Amino acid sequence: MHKTLDEVKVDLGDCKRCTLCETRTNLVFGVGNPNAEVMFIGEAPGKQEDLGAEPFIGAAGKYLNSLLELAGLKREEIYIANVLKCRPPENRDPKVDEIEVCSPFLRNQVRAINPEILVTLGNFSTRFILKTDRGITGLRGQVHITGRFSVLPIFHPAAAIYDRSKEPIMEADFKLLGRLIEKRREERAQRANDSGQDN
Repeated sequence: MHKTLDEVKVDLGDCKRCTLCETRTNLVFGVGNPNAEVMFIGEAPGKQEDLGAEPFIGAAGKYLNSLLELAGLKREEIYIANVLKCRPPENRDPKVDEIEVCSPFLRNQVRAINPEILVTLGNFSTRFILKTDRGITGLRGQVHITGRFSVLPIFHPAAAIYDRSKEPIMEADFKLLGRLIEKRREERAQRANDSGQDN
């Protein structure tokens, strides 16, 4: 039996499982629709997220909100979480041992929400979900299947803020996400129609 999001949050508690607890302001669990069709997975909280205890509320979050429109999504429709629940000092990359300690909570979040589509934002979440060493540049722009999930790797929104040349790529990938959502909905409607005819 899968745990609910509330149960996962209780398990996480006031986590002291790694040294990030010594430098964080807040745990950043995740936020959004608990029955989301699409779940976004980032890397780790940044400064604003650490202060506000919510993922993607800084500049990258504002940019993400505008990109969601290209996929026909609203922020309240999705669920969004990070691989790490605490901000690494100076926004450094997550360490292997930090990911190992924190990742079971992300796994349980994914199981609780049971989305159809996982959007991995950046290298760390993409490598974790797809169990690969390949970088985001070679994986983005195409849909990958892992288990029952369709996985769409996309550059982290922060990457496009620092490098404006990535903006058209981001926009193309979010439009691809929109088409993937539409295709999944059509398939679901067809299955419902077929089962209705069988009865």
